[in-house]
Amino acid sequence: MNESMQLAEQVAAQLARHLTDVVLCPGSRNAPLSLALLAREDIRVHTRIDERGAAFTALGMARVQHRHVGVVMTSGTAVANTLPAMVEAHYSHTPLAVISADRPERLIGTGASQTIVQDGIFGVYADTTQVNEHKDIASLAERFERDLQVHINIAFDAPLVGDSLPERVAGDGTRAATPRFYDHGEVAVDLSKNTLVIAGDEAWEVEGLEDVPTIAEPSAPGPFHPVHPAAAHIFRKAQVSANDYVVNTKVEQVIVVGHPTLHRGVLALMNDPDIELVVLSRTADFTNQRGDNARLGTTVKVTGEPSREWLKICQGATDMAGEAVRTTLEDEELDFTGLHVAAAVGDTLAVNDTVVLGASNPVRDASLIGMPFDGVDTYAPRGVAGIDGTVSQAIGVALATQSLDPTNWRAPRVMALVGDVTFLHDANGLLIPEDQPRPENLTIVVANDNGGGIFETLEQGAPALRDAFEPAFGTPHGVGIDKLAEAYDADYRLVTTPQELLDTLAELKEYSTGITIVEAQTTRATRRALQDKLTQKVGQ
Repeated sequence: MNESMQLAEQVAAQLARHLTDVVLCPGSRNAPLSLALLAREDIRVHTRIDERGAAFTALGMARVQHRHVGVVMTSGTAVANTLPAMVEAHYSHTPLAVISADRPERLIGTGASQTIVQDGIFGVYADTTQVNEHKDIASLAERFERDLQVHINIAFDAPLVGDSLPERVAGDGTRAATPRFYDHGEVAVDLSKNTLVIAGDEAWEVEGLEDVPTIAEPSAPGPFHPVHPAAAHIFRKAQVSANDYVVNTKVEQVIVVGHPTLHRGVLALMNDPDIELVVLSRTADFTNQRGDNARLGTTVKVTGEPSREWLKICQGATDMAGEAVRTTLEDEELDFTGLHVAAAVGDTLAVNDTVVLGASNPVRDASLIGMPFDGVDTYAPRGVAGIDGTVSQAIGVALATQSLDPTNWRAPRVMALVGDVTFLHDANGLLIPEDQPRPENLTIVVANDNGGGIFETLEQGAPALRDAFEPAFGTPHGVGIDKLAEAYDADYRLVTTPQELLDTLAELKEYSTGITIVEAQTTRATRRALQDKLTQKVGQ
């Protein structure tokens, strides 16, 4: 056996201690490692032809497994294509391992084909562990156990492969520990003050805060006392009731858990200097824009409890905002929008379902219609909130979810709600080579308003700027999503009304298999009007 194959087999044996799944991209320089991984019975290998999509597929799997998933590729720009997924992994604190093949050091900088500087290519997002020879492999264990984002760069010299395939390796199934959570210590909080919890992505159920009214983003745990995000502005000022009785709705203390990013009104609460701020994190990072004016920790020491009056105020504000959303959706002047789509998706979710929410409007719409829901696992790319790689992540989530219990007679249902631009940005994620594991029960709902609907509700969507809106922000495309579904061998459904969507999702809940794309043809022409009507109902 040649040196490259020996090195590859030793690397694969070390990877098997840390990974259950690897997404493999075809290439020549990584051929030794590809063959060594395929020979192992203790690693599931998924093949993709696109390194960018492969990395996001691995990221989606890692979100479910909470352990490293590897993505393997050849040298050159193949490695650079994994940077977007590595950036999202870094800011969402998701374990991800990029394992790249490289030329020997003597060829770097000589003009050799497909050769770039790969050592340090991820900059601040992941250190590079260079493997040039057998003795370097010993450092891999420490790297996996220490870091969530891992880059292993392996120099393979010619000859790359031998005359026969490597022997099959069963492995012992032993997996090393993944990096632990950070503990930043305890913060004392007095819950007799008017207190709100704001729970974002990466939030967890903090002991002692179970009974505190909570504004929770869709990917946070479902709270016992949910507060609607559209009501956030109410808690920054005192309100006067109809009988002139002043009710103190001013929140005195906000406790941030995880990484909230969605709603401007909620973020205003976090940044209000008149409100005490406590920020809790289990990672190295805190969602804190107030610097030393916030108290930081991981756990809380609680005194006092929320008053009955405060609980009633929070419940009343939530009921008002939730009712405003539903009555606005019933307004016949507003046509079929992405918010209607989110409502239909939410109304058809059930316990044990899994949801993947695209960035931009879908995750915000899901929040407005009441998510998170108890018993529904929800994932959203909120690390840097990019739209890229969302289809690939949804497929990764579906693959990992169905492998959690292979004995199930039917794979758990996974639903993805994305906008059309997000879908088109990563449509190639649907390309799964033949004879590769495929999602068995994945429904992708595409809210297609033919362009960038998120911008309709932002400053650039104002009437005075409409002349430049379509080319710069709206970007209508007219792509036939049905033809894309056919090209990628996915089932396809078209809906044009909320009721059609409800009926279709109910049917798919009972009978869907494989990947189904549901195109909801919506409009963005009334999206700004919808937002204005909702604001009129709940105030601002």
